[in-house]
Amino acid sequence: QVELVESGGGLVQAGGSLRLSCVASGRTYTLYGAGWFRLAPGKEREYVASIAWKGINPDYADSVKGRFTISRDIAKNTVDLQMNNLKPDDTATYFCAARKTSRQYDVWGQGTQVTVSS
Repeated sequence: QVELVESGGGLVQAGGSLRLSCVASGRTYTLYGAGWFRLAPGKEREYVASIAWKGINPDYADSVKGRFTISRDIAKNTVDLQMNNLKPDDTATYFCAARKTSRQYDVWGQGTQVTVSS
């Protein structure tokens, strides 16, 4: 089993920055990759970014490209999301997810709230 716990959310003004962290525990050696998703009120869940568990091949949604950076800290077993130049449209609950294959995400964290004020 793998467990994910997110942290780092909060309230920030537009143009500001936040760093989200997702700590993975359990049988993490079985993982293929991890990613971040977000869910805003009245909207569908949106893919944000992903990275291979080895820490390579980062990928981003067009809406965050150039502003967000996903990374892996292998020593700490975390998946981090650095968010810069935040916009009110980035307001959402952010979820960390992990997958054992390339097909689907199997494990989800509980989410952390990010609120960006204008």
